Amino acid sequence: MTEPTTVEAGPASPLTSRRKAIFLVTALGAFMGSLDLSIVNVAFPALERTFSHDPRASLAWIITGYSIVFGSLLVIAGRTADRRGSRQVFFAGLAVFCLGSALCGIAPTVPLLIAGRVVQAIGAAALLPASLSLLLDAYPSERRSQIVALWGGIGALAVATGPSFGAALITAFGWRSAFYVNLPVGLVAWLVGRRVLAASTGSRTRNAPDYPGAAMLSASLAALVLAISEGPSWGWTSKWIVGAFVGAVVLGAAFLFRSGRHDEPVLDLSLFRARSFTIANTAALLYSMGFFAMLLGNILFLTSVWHYSILDAGLAVTPGPLVVAFVSGPAGKLAARFGFRRILIGGFSVFTCGLLWYALRVHLQPDYLAVWLPGTLIAGLGIGLTFPVLSAAAVSSLRQERFAVGSAVNQTARQIGGALGVALLVVILGVPKNANEALTNFHHLWLYAASMTILSGLISTLLRRPSTASPHPESDLFVARSHAMEEVLDGEIVTLGRPDRVTGAASRIEDVQ
Repeated sequence: MTEPTTVEAGPASPLTSRRKAIFLVTALGAFMGSLDLSIVNVAFPALERTFSHDPRASLAWIITGYSIVFGSLLVIAGRTADRRGSRQVFFAGLAVFCLGSALCGIAPTVPLLIAGRVVQAIGAAALLPASLSLLLDAYPSERRSQIVALWGGIGALAVATGPSFGAALITAFGWRSAFYVNLPVGLVAWLVGRRVLAASTGSRTRNAPDYPGAAMLSASLAALVLAISEGPSWGWTSKWIVGAFVGAVVLGAAFLFRSGRHDEPVLDLSLFRARSFTIANTAALLYSMGFFAMLLGNILFLTSVWHYSILDAGLAVTPGPLVVAFVSGPAGKLAARFGFRRILIGGFSVFTCGLLWYALRVHLQPDYLAVWLPGTLIAGLGIGLTFPVLSAAAVSSLRQERFAVGSAVNQTARQIGGALGVALLVVILGVPKNANEALTNFHHLWLYAASMTILSGLISTLLRRPSTASPHPESDLFVARSHAMEEVLDGEIVTLGRPDRVTGAASRIEDVQ
């Protein structure tokens, strides 16, 4: 009984070395995906200078195109990995992601850059769920919680350091380096992964995921984003804008109809029978519309109004993610003690105060320490109290076997909200004629983000505190929930157990961005 433990614990054990190598490979995948999210926002001002003849509405597709495709494919990518084998899907996703990065790096025009970002999104959607599956298969159940939390910490490190590291990289080598940096990382992951990742066959008897449904969802969202972002320049009543809105509605309705009848849908509509799932995902969608607009808007303000360099802007926004990383763990424990609703309302209130601080205190004269830094710290505190708790609330009432897909749907809602938020940013900021007009537009952007946050808070008041099946911690349900394994999708950990473990783990990765 003790011999396997002794062998596994030995520093020179082949099994231990192999597991460390598997962790390295999967952690590199998380690092690339998380770092890329941060760097692209920081690179946006440099992209505007390079492609100065292209309107901001076109450049915004570099961000929204990625969000739309990634959000549409995340659920079925996980199902594809289950069906065809995680190793095969992992390497396919890694190759596609690196191909997309290379295309972005060499892109001479905005349309080709957007195409590269779409390819990146396809690769990331395949890469991340498959890497989780490979990591979980490599470790015994008693070590999965520790290992997956450490895996998530790599993603958190990439997001937290992304603004400063990305800004330094772009300042030294230009914006194309933000994409080229993925290539050596991907090469290391491929070389090591070919040696240590075990072959997996998957379950080929399962029905094929709904790939046409994913295409319909992507097309519907793309049409909606196009209509919103191009409405001011093309005219809201033009046939192209009206046609885009109509197309978005028709394709969206067809997608929902198909999802209700497919065996492996992109969006499992039966999940929305759970009250907390529907409420939390609605709040997450609306919140993301304001949050992601603020995220890009702050970089644009610092570089275009206060005329910070990209390096200074990257350093200026870094304290926010660091605060989120520090606060999110305690937020999970507070949610477990006081319930999701109270923590969310408090978090939304704090985040709203941070946005109002920006809108009321930020002016044309740069003042980082007295004006910008306090707003960043307040906003970071609010984000740390909200995003991870929303993630936990979304899956709190689902059965254990549905936690993973519920988490993926929650991530999809956030990506869709982010795409719509960036499209609305383009409309709100417009093309100002002078610095005063630009400042006014940014004030309107922060007020818009605050209004979406308030709306999310109002919706969150409908949440109920999760009920406990038994008041005794010795009950079978408590033990089963407390010791259930963790699942990760796109850098978000979801523990199939207590809310404090769900929120504490989920917060350490993507929610810091």
